[in-house]
Amino acid sequence: MTQRYTSLLALLTILAAGCGSSPGSDQEVFDFGDIAAAGPVIEPHPSGTSATLRVTTSIDAVCAVAFGETAALGMLATDQGMAGTGHADHEVVLGGLAPDTEYFYRLQGVGADGRLYRSELLTFRTPLATEALPGANVAQGATVLEVSSEFSDAFGAVNAIDGDPATEWSTAGDGDDGYLVIDLGRAVDVVAVGFHTRSMSDGTATTEAFTVTVDGDDIYGPFPVGRSDVSFTGQIIRFDVTTSTGGNTGAAEIEVFAGQ
Repeated sequence: MTQRYTSLLALLTILAAGCGSSPGSDQEVFDFGDIAAAGPVIEPHPSGTSATLRVTTSIDAVCAVAFGETAALGMLATDQGMAGTGHADHEVVLGGLAPDTEYFYRLQGVGADGRLYRSELLTFRTPLATEALPGANVAQGATVLEVSSEFSDAFGAVNAIDGDPATEWSTAGDGDDGYLVIDLGRAVDVVAVGFHTRSMSDGTATTEAFTVTVDGDDIYGPFPVGRSDVSFTGQIIRFDVTTSTGGNTGAAEIEVFAGQ
């Protein structure tokens, strides 16, 4: 079991105990507002299928967000910090959302002194899906052939092609040398590619530009992160980080769009 999984398991156990605490229990739960220095701010993705929650705490803390379509919640997302230890600037991606839907959420955290913090029940609404995709994303279901490195099993390369922006592929400090090679399984007429960067709250690990190499031959780009139109036919696609802020670069998602 990785250190991150061990830390996460411990956190979830603590938070679960805190959520079930009552005024007469041994473990008192404090208001999350006591440590919220800025936020929380919810930024829904234009597709309506995910949202990013950002909050700054006045103390170093480990945070998680429980959320769902009812007040019973039912889903959990954790801060994307790599070390599994407390910090002040938190970023949590809530995945698996539906467009034009109201969601309930509750922030939870634990400080270095063992105190548990819990917010009141809050809500946000995802937008109508306004993003028109250029085609079918054939990167989903592709096979990872090669990767520059992986920070851990929890940040494996397959996370970049699983269609879930809440999971990430992270390198182990590759910076501008990060790359990922996938096999689409067949030659595809491609009309656009996408690279959606991961990033750290300290400003590192942010990819700014990338290139695409097709079947080990033709190179396209560099493109700015996000989606870019391009035209080629190929099966083996390599994504290279060309410009970044260094550190554990990687991607929440990469995309290869086939023509209609």
